[in-house]
Amino acid sequence: MHETCIAPGIAAITPSMIELRRAIHAEPELGFEEFATSARVIRHLRDWGYEIHQGLASTAVVGTLRNGEGPTLGLRAELDALPIHEQSGRPWSSRIAGKMHACGHDGHTAMLLAAACELARERNWRGTLHLFFQPAEEGHGGSGAKRMLDEGVFRLFPCDAIFAMHNSPGMPLGRFGVVAGPCMASTDSATIRIHATGGHGAMPHKAVDPVVIGASLVMALQTVVSRNVPPSETAIITTGAFLAGDAPNVIPESAELRLSIRALNPQIRQLLRQRIQALAELHATSFGASADVTFDNGYPVLVNDAHASRLATDVIRDWLGDDGLTPGMKPICASDDFAFWLEQVPGCYLLIGNGDGEGGCEVHNPGYDFNDQALPLGATFWVRLAQRFLT
Repeated sequence: MHETCIAPGIAAITPSMIELRRAIHAEPELGFEEFATSARVIRHLRDWGYEIHQGLASTAVVGTLRNGEGPTLGLRAELDALPIHEQSGRPWSSRIAGKMHACGHDGHTAMLLAAACELARERNWRGTLHLFFQPAEEGHGGSGAKRMLDEGVFRLFPCDAIFAMHNSPGMPLGRFGVVAGPCMASTDSATIRIHATGGHGAMPHKAVDPVVIGASLVMALQTVVSRNVPPSETAIITTGAFLAGDAPNVIPESAELRLSIRALNPQIRQLLRQRIQALAELHATSFGASADVTFDNGYPVLVNDAHASRLATDVIRDWLGDDGLTPGMKPICASDDFAFWLEQVPGCYLLIGNGDGEGGCEVHNPGYDFNDQALPLGATFWVRLAQRFLT
């Protein structure tokens, strides 16, 4: 990507932006524990003249900058890391064992702070800018976005539109991905407990074997998507854990299945729950056992507003041309709690290329690292979007 694509003000602070990103990376904090990261964000925002609000969701930071009358724009970045032991080998690797910025939230925070600096310096816009630095996107201890919403984030900081951006390993550096409508899947989990009759492994006819029932149920669950969900819809049921017994010659009394459930349509999300419940209960009954199902609601389907998505697309196209957009971008089955906010305020969640070279491995991977070359691109996009919206 040619350097002339970068806003001059962003280009001037790129070295310090990289330094900041690496400093955050070296000191990762899990959800609702991001005290040092929040303090770092506050120091910068205060230096640039932003009003600072603390107290929401324990460690959230909201920076507000007003520049005359006009619309109100919200931009969001995440603060938290993951409980992963880093193996990237970078000089700025995590100094805290078992914690790592394995999803790029360090880069997202640095990009938004760089944009905050430039928008405070170059005030060729009119309106109000709210910058949301959110804890616990990864769900460690609960959703940070949901908690901020429950504590009145949009009552305190109303927005006409909100935007968020996430890096995408494998997407070429200098490209962005925008999907109008459903963009990311809902994510729920379910626990199925099978209650049967234990016994001796040498006398299986005197027992009701929950292992056999569970194994059969794992296969039966695959028919929910293939035979209940229309082929045009996206749905996933994954059995990630099967827990039963601990001795080879003992038939246990119970078994437990743990499921991950994803959909790109709220109606399909409900259908999956209904079919899993019915299938588990009836399947166990057919073997002479019983089953109960407990659902844990995760994040809803993330739905991008059509107008906001078009605005983001126009900003990228006017800036980088068609080469700046990933052609034929499709929804993805990962999830993000920004979906809760998009249920309340129109907006758009978009992707920025992290490349496929150094640090290009997938997120949530111990070898992952954010690509520092994406930092000035992401920051420049935020500046251009804010300038376009706040006119």
